[in-house]
Amino acid sequence: MKLKGDQQTSRSINRRLILNLLRREGAISRAEIAAVTGLSPAAVTFVVADLLNENILVEGEASIGAPGRRPIPININYAGRLVVGFKLMVGAIDCVLTDLATTPLVSKRVTLPDQSPQTTVEACAAAVSQLLADRAAPTGAQLSGIGIAVPGVIDNGVCRLSHRFGWTDVPIAAMLADLVNVPVWADDDTNAFALAQQLFGLGRHHRTVGALAIGAGISCAVVIDGSVHHGANGAAGKLGHSIHDPNGPQCECGRRGCLQTFFSEPALVKRWREAKGIAGDVDRYDMLEAAQAGDEAAVNLLREAGEGIGRSLGSFCNIVDPEVIVGGGEAVTFGDYLFEPMRDALRRYAMWAPPPITPDWADDSWARGAAALATQRLFDFESRPGEIAAA
Repeated sequence: MKLKGDQQTSRSINRRLILNLLRREGAISRAEIAAVTGLSPAAVTFVVADLLNENILVEGEASIGAPGRRPIPININYAGRLVVGFKLMVGAIDCVLTDLATTPLVSKRVTLPDQSPQTTVEACAAAVSQLLADRAAPTGAQLSGIGIAVPGVIDNGVCRLSHRFGWTDVPIAAMLADLVNVPVWADDDTNAFALAQQLFGLGRHHRTVGALAIGAGISCAVVIDGSVHHGANGAAGKLGHSIHDPNGPQCECGRRGCLQTFFSEPALVKRWREAKGIAGDVDRYDMLEAAQAGDEAAVNLLREAGEGIGRSLGSFCNIVDPEVIVGGGEAVTFGDYLFEPMRDALRRYAMWAPPPITPDWADDSWARGAAALATQRLFDFESRPGEIAAA
């Protein structure tokens, strides 16, 4: 994208440069910022003064020990702004109020009577007020934005297609923004998870991060130099819709034999229940307990899943070459019963030395990912409400 070389653009670029340096490195002095970024001391002083006035940065205590004028460290005031994240699911919404580092302050789950877009945005709008009211210690920090994570193909805040919800061309970000009068961003849920990992999670110090999600579906998003790769239609990363067996079960997308029809978390639990002839309800924790007790059906299914997903990851790595793959979703519960055969398969199918696969065990990673969609606006000067920022 070609940018106009005016003063406002230069100032925005400098803000982005300084904020992202502080996000990665933590508190440092103005002189250190100038040395690392190559900006003039005057430019650093000007931008830092603006950000201090906006309560985005905060000064620390001057260092002790050195004679003369002591440098004052500058850091991001993560508590100075609030963001809300919504992870949309079938029948429910996971909601979280966070600071700028996506640290959860208040969390809740809201059930939905139906999956219509209007019901969804009205529930989200009501949850915003509830989350703010439930803060333990209101500080006067303002709500800067809202992120919505949706399982589907998202383009500029519009859900172009969600098989799971039956949505087509739903302007979900704009619909919620009209109700709350706060900037709203929307993206695919795995893209949001990937962004959170790159900003503040296990991918924080890496330039190219893969985010593998194994839950109701399977997908693998990628963040390159701080930007989620969306593809031409916002449909990048749909690993679960690669064909594993063309004669397999019908997928929610309408095709047969997609990877997720075999190895998503619900598919694995269902296959295990059928293999064992269990009549009642079981969940992934029951399946894990069985595997830990030596149940061959559970162990073999998880091994098959690890190998199948690992083979697809091999192709992904040969194309993208990520430095690390962060694993998330409900299937993380299965631990090494799933991830060890996945790592073995990845070693066989990746052309180069495979990246480590690191599970994220946090229960709130998905809602925090949604919050990261809003947090990112402070680190990327090109972001606009309803959109995901382009680097």
